[in-house]
Amino acid sequence: MNSAALITMVLAQGIVICLTLYFFYKVLKTPPVQEPDSFSDNDEESVRKND
Repeated sequence: MNSAALITMVLAQGIVICLTLYFFYKVLKTPPVQEPDSFSDNDEESVRKND
């Protein structure tokens, strides 16, 4: 393998590894989105039947 091919391979693998680590870190550090509970928070009291 000549030196140009080796440099290209190492750069390509380095870029892929850096992008993978960046997005993995981003996924781990992003806080979860708080979603409302559809059964208790979104229902109106006047619509709900209490039989």
